[in-house]
Amino acid sequence: MSTMTTPSHHNDSSHLSHDTESDRGTGSHRDTGKSVPRVLSIAGTDPSGGAGTAADMKSITAAGGYGMTVVTSLVAQNTTGVRSIHVPPVEFLRDQLAAVADDVHLDAVKTGMLANVAIIETVHSWLAEHRPATLVVDPVMVATSGDRLLAPEAEQAMCEYCATADVVTPNIPELAVLAGTEPAEDVTEAIAQATDWARRTQTAVIVKTGHLDGASAANIWVAADGHTITVPSTRIDTTNTHGTGCSLSSALATRLGAGDAPGKALAWTTAWLHESIAHGADLQVGTGHGPVDHGHRTRRLARAGMATPWFAEDCLPGHLDSPDQLAPTAEPVQAAIPAPGPWTQALWRAGSALTRQVASNDFVTQLVGGTLPDHAFRFYLGQDARYLQDYAKALAGLATRTDAVDETTYWSYSAYGSQVEEAELHRTWLAGEPTVAPSPVTQAYTNFLLTSVFVDDYVVGAAAVLPCYWLYAQTGAQITRIPDEHPYAAWLHTYHDDEFAQATAQALAIVERAFALAAPQARSRAARAYLTACRHEMEFFDQALRVDPDDPGCDE
Repeated sequence: MSTMTTPSHHNDSSHLSHDTESDRGTGSHRDTGKSVPRVLSIAGTDPSGGAGTAADMKSITAAGGYGMTVVTSLVAQNTTGVRSIHVPPVEFLRDQLAAVADDVHLDAVKTGMLANVAIIETVHSWLAEHRPATLVVDPVMVATSGDRLLAPEAEQAMCEYCATADVVTPNIPELAVLAGTEPAEDVTEAIAQATDWARRTQTAVIVKTGHLDGASAANIWVAADGHTITVPSTRIDTTNTHGTGCSLSSALATRLGAGDAPGKALAWTTAWLHESIAHGADLQVGTGHGPVDHGHRTRRLARAGMATPWFAEDCLPGHLDSPDQLAPTAEPVQAAIPAPGPWTQALWRAGSALTRQVASNDFVTQLVGGTLPDHAFRFYLGQDARYLQDYAKALAGLATRTDAVDETTYWSYSAYGSQVEEAELHRTWLAGEPTVAPSPVTQAYTNFLLTSVFVDDYVVGAAAVLPCYWLYAQTGAQITRIPDEHPYAAWLHTYHDDEFAQATAQALAIVERAFALAAPQARSRAARAYLTACRHEMEFFDQALRVDPDDPGCDE
């Protein structure tokens, strides 16, 4: 067994400290407040870009950090497997480490593949002198298949090294090596192994249940004192899992290096990685186990931040004399609640692209799949509660804009339902929580609805409120089964029942009649109002995935 110098260790890994002192090194740089976390990856390469230092750089960037690399091994690999490995001389490893340490203050270090005893000892000793605020170790010892990746003496050295980290992120076979037991067969056994080892070493462990059988892919922080933080997630049926271990550990290191508490860091990392795995197949990279899409969230947020107008002024005719003027040539989505006439059929066809975007929106898919983070769901609920206050006013306003008794009755009853029945559901979910202020997205949507109802023609207001019925009913109808254990089952049942479908059908019949009776210019404005409301609905869903769970909502 090799003898190595042991770096100073954070005894309570559930409360990681974060150095805010000035930059160390030869430069004259200094911190000027909150900075981007500087994160070093010490790992092997992957020329196909899915794992190793390539995955680490993408993950660090996605998590909001500035990434750096020290290469421990050059790996000829792709999505189908490893072909050969070249390990550079240890002297070159020392030169790389010195080059970074001499110039850059590090907020976090993540280590991955350390191929032999000499490399492990070198990294271990260097960290004794250059200990960052956060050290995350991905102990690359055993493949998920069970194949050993290190020689026995290197495996022992790795176990000693892991005990000096703040957090380790082993797969299930690697956790067994650390614990000196057989691989766990269920989550209870895995947590027990992690708890025992964490207490002995005073190092936190991430138990990754995605490596076990079952639908759950939760990540569990097991602290040195034995307490746990569970971040739920569900398994995705995909072969795009190449580099998930590298990606998780480097993203986690970045969030911890930025100052996040363990629970928040793990929640962010889990949600981001789940999204990255879900969209990995879209990359179409490789013929084996493909990579995850590290950049999907970044691109999604970039699109959400675009300031381009939703609909050009000339995207619709100024006069709609017939439904054919509105209908695009593209094949529309099949409507779960059929349009009752030509005008609503034309509206559905015109809005099909937006309908598809809503159905595939990450918020909707995560909500239906039960993987939506709790903070995102609660944000959505709080905003929905504020939305319903003004939506009820819009519905009540429509009741005053028509002479048809059945329509007045319908809008009035719908306003009552929004304020009483749906609001009660919000109160149940958000019991004891303070009332939240409307977000800019929510405020823009409700302002649009109220203006459409009280300022413009009756048909415009009716068309504006329709997507809230039709798109929700469409989403609800696509849910084939809601398991009792689904975390959001009660909410989904609201839009999955016959009563809501009937209410939607009534709204559609009213809008169809309103279009038939309206002037051509009013029809054009109503069609635009319908499409605009569809876009507002999509933005309303999507905003919950852009919220900071710790943001108090005050503009500083």
